[in-house]
Amino acid sequence: MNEVVEIKGLTKSYGKVTVIQDISFSLEKNKIYGLLGRNGAGKTTIMHMITAQLFATSGDLKVFGEHPYENNRVLNQICFIKESQKYPDTYRIIDVLEVSELFFPNFDRDYAHSLIKDFNLPLKRRIKKLSRGMLSAVGIVVGLASRAPLTIFDEPYLGLDAVARSLFYDRLIEDYSEYPRTVVLSTHLIDEVSQLLEHVIVIDNGKLIINEDAEALRGRAAKVIGAAAKVEDLITGKEIISRESFGGLLSATVIGLNSTDLSRAEMLGLEISPISLQQLIVHLTNRKSQGKGVAVQ
Repeated sequence: MNEVVEIKGLTKSYGKVTVIQDISFSLEKNKIYGLLGRNGAGKTTIMHMITAQLFATSGDLKVFGEHPYENNRVLNQICFIKESQKYPDTYRIIDVLEVSELFFPNFDRDYAHSLIKDFNLPLKRRIKKLSRGMLSAVGIVVGLASRAPLTIFDEPYLGLDAVARSLFYDRLIEDYSEYPRTVVLSTHLIDEVSQLLEHVIVIDNGKLIINEDAEALRGRAAKVIGAAAKVEDLITGKEIISRESFGGLLSATVIGLNSTDLSRAEMLGLEISPISLQQLIVHLTNRKSQGKGVAVQ
């Protein structure tokens, strides 16, 4: 079985308010996913349903081929690190590690302690005395050391500085390379994680608007710079994200350049450069919210 998560027609409503509307997608084995979207888009609701903390109103959801609710065979293969992860105030960091070892069959104690050193965490300090950044680091340690077949991080690094976040990304990719599993990163720091992602899922207003391979998504838009007349000639008929003139030059960011366009650009002496995944997703999200279509695969 290659699918770790299968979601078909999933809907979640609270009374007359629908927060997730008829969503379908799957998560494959041993792949890093970005679950992206604005605050309040419905990402956390989806994660809570995958981890059996919320019931769907309608639709079907299976994890490892089974329904996750009250199913220990499924739940002990999932590690979900929340944005606001809670631990008993009386616990020390070392207590969190010891309890985690009981919950997660693949938990690696030695690796957890090496991560504790990497993040410079005080093992004997009580949870209630930790800073926001330290709490985030504890969650990261548990999530990585769990080596759960499905590991989900929901904004795991609030309070961490750029150096600590970079350390998380490095350790994640290193350990994933040695111990592959399905990883879901839900974050608004798209540019920071973009090189880690193999597949991108974007939720907007409770609907699925993008479900694409990350590499294909990155190649959908580019910035064209050069003499204004030549740039205008190349981008005629293309969807333009932005344009900026300076002197006789024009810089335009467009969607839909193909191999023929790239060859023409080279002949015209134009400079072509990629745009960030975050820029593209922001544009596509805005386009959808304005009622224009987004290609979803």
